[in-house]
Amino acid sequence: MVLAELGSKISRALQQMSNATLIDEAVLNACLKEIGNALMQADVKVDLVIGLRGNIKKRVNMEEMAAGLNKRKIIEKAVFDELCGLLDAGTEGAKFSLKKGKPNVVMFVGLQGSGKTTTCTKYAYHYKKEGYKPALVCADTFRAGAFDQLKQNATKAGCPFYGSYTVTDPATIAKQGVDRFKEDGRDLVIVDTSGRHKQEAALFEEMREVSEAVRPDLIIFVMDGSIGQAAYDQAKAFKDMVEVGAVILTKLDGHAKGGGALSAVSATKSPVIFIGTGEHIDEFEEFETKRFVSRLLGKGDWESFINKISDVIPEDKQPELLENIAKGQFSMRILYDQFQNILKMGPMSQVMSMIPGFSNAIFPKGHDKDSQSKIKRYMTIMDSMTAKELDETNIKELSKPARLERLARGSGRHKLEVEGLLEEYRRLSKVFSSALKGMKIPKNMKGDMPVNPRKMQEQLQQMSKVLPSSVLKQIGGVNALQGLMKTMGEKR
Repeated sequence: MVLAELGSKISRALQQMSNATLIDEAVLNACLKEIGNALMQADVKVDLVIGLRGNIKKRVNMEEMAAGLNKRKIIEKAVFDELCGLLDAGTEGAKFSLKKGKPNVVMFVGLQGSGKTTTCTKYAYHYKKEGYKPALVCADTFRAGAFDQLKQNATKAGCPFYGSYTVTDPATIAKQGVDRFKEDGRDLVIVDTSGRHKQEAALFEEMREVSEAVRPDLIIFVMDGSIGQAAYDQAKAFKDMVEVGAVILTKLDGHAKGGGALSAVSATKSPVIFIGTGEHIDEFEEFETKRFVSRLLGKGDWESFINKISDVIPEDKQPELLENIAKGQFSMRILYDQFQNILKMGPMSQVMSMIPGFSNAIFPKGHDKDSQSKIKRYMTIMDSMTAKELDETNIKELSKPARLERLARGSGRHKLEVEGLLEEYRRLSKVFSSALKGMKIPKNMKGDMPVNPRKMQEQLQQMSKVLPSSVLKQIGGVNALQGLMKTMGEKR
């Protein structure tokens, strides 16, 4: 996950506070000091950090707090809310919504080197999976090789593209491309424009001309997130010159200045709609403040995980998987299948950060290649299991000494690795089973379940009535479940 180091430091500070015998003013101050240091190391401006600490102290008044209240949870809630306030531009309602079936023209602007062309392709690929018909137009006549790069990326994403090696007027190319794709019935036309090494009059004039030619429904400013606090000046300058409706931050994967960039952009009241988390076409995430902060603090993000895993699990297998886990039948065979799926889902640390409370032992942050190798070794051990062992759900049966020795010999791995596999199986089984155990699958779902989790709103509404309180608590309460269902409904 992006900004993983910041999240682990804040989580550690909260954990240290929780371990204190008595939570008083001194313990709170020590916790806030650690959180403040972590934010400043992530390049968040000092005045924002001071404001955040002051706001938390106002909300958590130790002297006036009634006896018997859970001070730890109150402080954690205050930290969560203030972090959301720090990163939230407060313009959620103003975000532009694409309209499926109708032509949507989206124009990308930004400085050269910010990853604009790559981001255009990621944006197209994301909405292609959502059922849109995207197309890409290269209106960048300034950078040599820009059209070739867009052609290569568009081919990889499976999207049509338009550009020219001879026409030098970007406004003309943009207009021709947009008109052609509108005639072809494309409902999302993405226009990639020129960038410069610095902000200059020629760049802004060119953007204005292209904008007048294609009349975009949305202008997206692509910004290099590694610049930290300097993001504020860039975002403000572009917003003052063109009608920027949204921002996409790139190069946030593990960069120390990512916190500074996010907080700086939010200060301009520019909504961040996506963040780039890597170089690959699928390393691109929708940015929603509460979900982002939840993952940052290690509390997971079930909605993103459901969306992510639904992209890689074959549709005909999804109903069977859900029903088996709901019945508490999380076997080694299911784990093996999920390991195969997880390997397709991108960096391990990003995927597993979506699962609340999941161990980092197998997916350590910043060591994704090592994590992939470990999964493959575990799968080798599972390849040496019998059919009965793969279908086993009793960890005690799998942990018998003679069986451990045989699995180690059969797979050519050390006995400790076999034990490590069983430990991760126990943990993952607990996480998934506790999330669904106790659910009574409605009769109308058996044999007639939707094949896509995003289309399960009605069934989820029925399930919410039978969810155990412990499960509701794990996913964030009734409001979180309602938010999940609402979002799923919107994405149908």
